[in-house]
Amino acid sequence: MKTIRRIALCLLALSVVPLTVRAQRIPEAIEYSEVYDFIEELTTDGIIRSNAAIKPYTRDHIARLLTEAQSKDSLLSPRQRDEVQFYLQDYALECDTLPTYYSYGHRHVTQWITPVSNLSLADPSLHILTKDKIFKFRLRPILGMDLSYNKKGLLMHRWYGAEIQMDIARHLSIWGSIRDNSWSGLGINNSKIHYGWRLADNSDPSNPVYAPNPALNNIPGVQYKESNYGGDFSDSRGGISLYTWWGSIGVQRERIQWGDAQHCSNILSAHNPAVPMVTLQLTPCKWFQFDYFHAWLPSNVTDSSYYYTERYKEGETKLNYRPANKFMAANMFTFMPIKYIQFSFGNSIVYAERNVQAAYFIPIAFFKSLDHLLTKGLGSENQNSQVFASISVRPTDHLRLYGSFYLDEFKLARLKKSNPEHNPVSYLVGFNWSGWPVRGLSLRGEFMRSYIATYTHSIKVLDFTSNSFNMGHYMGDNAQSIFVQLAYRPVRGLRLTLDYTCDTKYRNYDYVRYYIAGSVKPNKQNPIIAQKPFSEKTWRNDVVNFRAVYEVFNNCYAHVDFTYNNARAYAPASERTDGEDRGWNADGTSMNLTGAALESYYLNKFTPVFYQGGNFTFSCGLSFGF
Repeated sequence: MKTIRRIALCLLALSVVPLTVRAQRIPEAIEYSEVYDFIEELTTDGIIRSNAAIKPYTRDHIARLLTEAQSKDSLLSPRQRDEVQFYLQDYALECDTLPTYYSYGHRHVTQWITPVSNLSLADPSLHILTKDKIFKFRLRPILGMDLSYNKKGLLMHRWYGAEIQMDIARHLSIWGSIRDNSWSGLGINNSKIHYGWRLADNSDPSNPVYAPNPALNNIPGVQYKESNYGGDFSDSRGGISLYTWWGSIGVQRERIQWGDAQHCSNILSAHNPAVPMVTLQLTPCKWFQFDYFHAWLPSNVTDSSYYYTERYKEGETKLNYRPANKFMAANMFTFMPIKYIQFSFGNSIVYAERNVQAAYFIPIAFFKSLDHLLTKGLGSENQNSQVFASISVRPTDHLRLYGSFYLDEFKLARLKKSNPEHNPVSYLVGFNWSGWPVRGLSLRGEFMRSYIATYTHSIKVLDFTSNSFNMGHYMGDNAQSIFVQLAYRPVRGLRLTLDYTCDTKYRNYDYVRYYIAGSVKPNKQNPIIAQKPFSEKTWRNDVVNFRAVYEVFNNCYAHVDFTYNNARAYAPASERTDGEDRGWNADGTSMNLTGAALESYYLNKFTPVFYQGGNFTFSCGLSFGF
């Protein structure tokens, strides 16, 4: 208790720099894509500067960016001025005021004034701001429904819940939310929209038995509860943060994205379900930011030595095996030396010890070096470490170029043409052209490639996954993704987009570690990473999507989507290589499916039933609180 008091006193003593906006260090969920898209537009137009490599942004940071844009009124279009005013209503508490509600050009203020505080009911959120402004409170209901229909049937997604946020004495933020979700629909009973299905045993391929497998799509992953229809899952997030003007430290459960990307990041993509973590962020000056977290990851791998004993029947017990422990530590340094350039780099480690390792709580550390210190003396296999970098350049107003690089393992010898092995890496490049020659019009493009074994590990529990979902790009290893989008914002709140996505999965491997004799020094060669990447397709999905979304009021929007997708699979003509996935038995031994049976296996593994083959899908929905 004394330690906590000392930390609090130190933060209070150091928080002496006055700022106009400095409250509620609460993350804004990445799913609230409309405000993030608008910030991206303002950044590309050169009106503000934001760190797109680290998301989610905090609410106070978004409020600062919007306030900065408002101060540059002459650079904004009439529509952008309306957007800034509109979004600032949602961040009124961060600006030490209460929101007001506007309709048809008139201002409606719904407030109650008490001797000690002001209350506002808008949107219809409840806001409380004490007169001394040391306590701020927001309560917002969450409700929504999406309907999707194609020849497979009708898919319904419903969710409801609530969100609460508090800020105390300008140094402590507490927040939490719960969203209870349900997927159901005609024609998709017992199907999971987030999953494909992998062959689970050596049954007759004409009558296969399948087990769930994360699908290759950009839908954020979830962990379903037991149900006898489409599927239920709940999403509870929240945290507590102690902060001052130069940084924050906290405990939270949120989705995070590292790496500059508009479609999907190849470093940390927020594709996996949110995980609990200890976080640290330092922003001592405008040109530098440091981020660190230590997370507890659900492994979905059974620990055969760890189980509960259950009284199952009289005179009979049952062993309930528990999942293996899995953790992750990561840091990222971001430098913004001049207005037009931003560079980030960092490293991470996924480890699976019985308990957390204190060494990985050192924020500014090179984790692979620590790993060598902790494991090499035992002659055991290392943990799984990575390094990565992200860069953004704005050579002129209205154009932003960006890229990110993820490196799992590197050897100089693999760069030689005589060496058939390839370093397991992933790279992503993209651009955003916005606001010229038509204000509100933007063109975006993104290209990603990941080599063989980039995200996988020979020890299953050390894969770069959480809840079995890849934490990097959703396409995983030996894959390619192309994304192009044309977007237009004609009026405040309305965004029209037309995008094309081409996702391709090549030969699929399970990373086996053993070496065979070869001609390459040191006279051994790994048969997996020596395979030629991007050589034969196993799966491809082309998607064309038109979307119209209108934000009626803050965090409440309606959308309509018209989508065509064509997901199909291919059987490689070459012979199977050791470790290649062409079907697996329940006991882990490999199969060697061929022809139509192999194509069916890949299609079921990578694609939910609802999206298999060619489909015209119509979707619409209305949501409040995203």
